[in-house]
Amino acid sequence: MVGPYRGLFNTPGAKGFVISGFVGRLPMSMLGISIVLLISALTNSYGTAGAIAATVSVAFAVSAPLSGRLVDRFGQARVLIPITIAHGAALIGLMLLASSGAPIWTLFATGVLVGATAVSLGSMVRARWSYLTAGDSKKLHTAFSFESVMDEMIFVGGPALATALATTVSEYAGLVVVLLSTTIGVTTFALQRGTEPPVRPRRSGGGTSPILIPGVAVVSCVFLAMGSVFGSVDLITVAFAEEEGSKAAAGLMLGAFAGGSLVSGIWFGARQWRISLRSRFVRALGFFAVGVVPIVFVGHVALMAVALFLAGLAISPTIITGYALVERLVPNGLLTEGMAWISTAVGFGVAIGAWAGGRLTDMFGATNAYGFALICALLAATVGLAGSALLRTPKETSPAQA
Repeated sequence: MVGPYRGLFNTPGAKGFVISGFVGRLPMSMLGISIVLLISALTNSYGTAGAIAATVSVAFAVSAPLSGRLVDRFGQARVLIPITIAHGAALIGLMLLASSGAPIWTLFATGVLVGATAVSLGSMVRARWSYLTAGDSKKLHTAFSFESVMDEMIFVGGPALATALATTVSEYAGLVVVLLSTTIGVTTFALQRGTEPPVRPRRSGGGTSPILIPGVAVVSCVFLAMGSVFGSVDLITVAFAEEEGSKAAAGLMLGAFAGGSLVSGIWFGARQWRISLRSRFVRALGFFAVGVVPIVFVGHVALMAVALFLAGLAISPTIITGYALVERLVPNGLLTEGMAWISTAVGFGVAIGAWAGGRLTDMFGATNAYGFALICALLAATVGLAGSALLRTPKETSPAQA
């Protein structure tokens, strides 16, 4: 890595948790689309596939703050390892039930277990960076930007890999890769105790949930709407590619969507910004809403890939500033849980988007269903602008400095 990113890896232990964190996060871009590809192949219904994927996302969204609170209280290793074992068992159960032709309701029930035991590893990686940067805001900005770039690399390659595996190897192959990468990546990450943030005793009032902080609530609502864009675009793009006679191209188109975010994330993290976090957040949301407009009017696979790339350009700047705002706003001892609320908001949004995208695709076709993504993007920008006054960060030290 060049420029400001190079200095991050002078931190002892950083390379180890970054690599294992990357492997452990790979499933976040593969789980949903792998489930959609598997269930749609078995049922010939994107509505059913979207509903099961939505169930997984809702279960994850509900459990993420709870696991985050447990991590803040007991430490990462003591929580991650048993959760990962349970998640692996749930994934195996889902595949076995699907292969045996079990009733649909059993897939929904198992989907709840899969989602509830999924790990919000991104928040825990960022918590390590927050601890290791020791209040250096410039280095923390670079670290969060780097992690956003890693996320987008995952979202560039993950959907394409899942689609290729499902269409050329087996409809179950994507979930097998999810199982292996989760088990290996999360376990290796958890065992690296040297960079694990210490468990901090909570001060009076420390039991209050971060979601009750007005600024955190605003950021979470924004990411709820953005998650709806992500969930709907993932599912609708698979159906769009199939309508155009090129289902295998779905992964490449979704990779283009993440590729735009990857490019902007590298650029955004390499800059030292003078404008406030609040201003950066609101401006990025405005660009995001504008960028989604073209996908509603495109009807060709190649042009759609270009449109999705442009739509993705504002994703990383929004996510980077969103995490930074939460890091500044949450009280001491609740950092992991505070960041987990972003994952929760996105998870609920993805669930809404997957469900609505599947229903709208079945009813009106994929091209028309993209209109839902545009509505959600406009809603995200509106909420961010309306609540911007609540996003002023306090002058006192961040949780990383405490």
